[in-house]
Amino acid sequence: MVSKILIANRGEIALRVLRACKELGIPCVVVHSTADADAMHVRLADESVCIGPPPSRESYLNIHQIVAACEITGADAVHPGYGFLSENAKFAEILEAHGITFIGPTAEHIRIMGDKITAKTTAQELGIPVVPGSDGEVKTEEDALRTAAEIGYPVLIKATAGGGGRGMKVAKSADDLIEAWSTARTEAAAAFGNDAVYMEKYLGKPRHIEIQVFGDGEGNAIHLGERDCSLQRRHQKVWEEANSPALNVEQRMKIGQVCADAMKKLKYRGAGTIEFLYENGEFYFIEMNTRLQVEHPITEAITGIDLVHEQIRVASGGGLSVKQEDINFHGHAIECRINAEDARTFVPSPGTITHFHAPGGLGVRVDSGAYQGYKIPPYYDSLIGKLIVFGRTRVECMMRLRRALDEFVVDGIKTTLPLFQDLVDNQDIANGEYDIHWLENYLAKKPA
Repeated sequence: MVSKILIANRGEIALRVLRACKELGIPCVVVHSTADADAMHVRLADESVCIGPPPSRESYLNIHQIVAACEITGADAVHPGYGFLSENAKFAEILEAHGITFIGPTAEHIRIMGDKITAKTTAQELGIPVVPGSDGEVKTEEDALRTAAEIGYPVLIKATAGGGGRGMKVAKSADDLIEAWSTARTEAAAAFGNDAVYMEKYLGKPRHIEIQVFGDGEGNAIHLGERDCSLQRRHQKVWEEANSPALNVEQRMKIGQVCADAMKKLKYRGAGTIEFLYENGEFYFIEMNTRLQVEHPITEAITGIDLVHEQIRVASGGGLSVKQEDINFHGHAIECRINAEDARTFVPSPGTITHFHAPGGLGVRVDSGAYQGYKIPPYYDSLIGKLIVFGRTRVECMMRLRRALDEFVVDGIKTTLPLFQDLVDNQDIANGEYDIHWLENYLAKKPA
């Protein structure tokens, strides 16, 4: 087991990892910017190190400062959380070169899955079903027109280094293809410093289904079922469920085993999530995230397995604590991402929280670093907490979620709590009948 872990992140995920470290009896160090000096994870950590001013590039993305913090405190491992440096292959390599364990996959696997074209090719080689599309980068207008004609309209143009919906455009016909291709390249270059794009068949009403996988790096791997992340706004997940209302047990176990077998072949190490579009009974690979997901608590709820404990165990060379046959799926869980945003316009709402009360009771979990008097800085992601609710059935889970949302109090700033109070009473949501376009269509129809 590693002897001291540095948590290279902030907010609720830093607090989540810190709790796991304390439960395992491992001393932990947190890093923070000057803007986060009063954050809850800083208050609770064994040690803390200020690594720079508020801008992420000068603090949470500053590799040299983080390595220096490890050396100063004697931390022999780093947990990157999600976002920031969690999928940065160079960061993983630098840590390893300094004799510091990266609690995540190898730099090679991060690099392979970080490039969407390489990831898609690798997925095909590993037996994972993929969306019909270009063989690689679409470099010219002629390539774009030819490829679109081959796979059929509508098509989706995506940045190879993309994420969060940037560098992603839909073309419904040849008339708007070139403009969409050009715009996607421009956006990709601005966002990622790389204008390479590729093309896929655009699916009309798919669901977003992702499979949680775990490997020990030695050729052993398991899956922990799926999460349905179809309720999205601008390609950002808002509400997640496990299990998916759209899948039956046979479908769940079949695609899960496909993913586990692929990770065995890859000799993947640590936690990972393989994301799919799902339509008409078919799964199509989108990408693989080589890190812990924001929505990992709902998988923990239905399996009883602590994924952060498992990450630390695998990184320490202890292997997987469970085999596939040991995993039992039970009940239903839903996660709502509570953001410091206006629930109608989604404009960020940083500021001081004047009152804060988290709901409780059986089957209710809140992952948040917020507290009364905490000042939410304007420099980072607007996520202030996650409400995770578990029930024996989906109906029970929805009823418990409604009650928990009514108990949740965050005053002084605007939050997305009213959105979820609205959604939990919607009949389509109650029936589990929604796709990746549902939320945006619903919001567009709501009166201002």
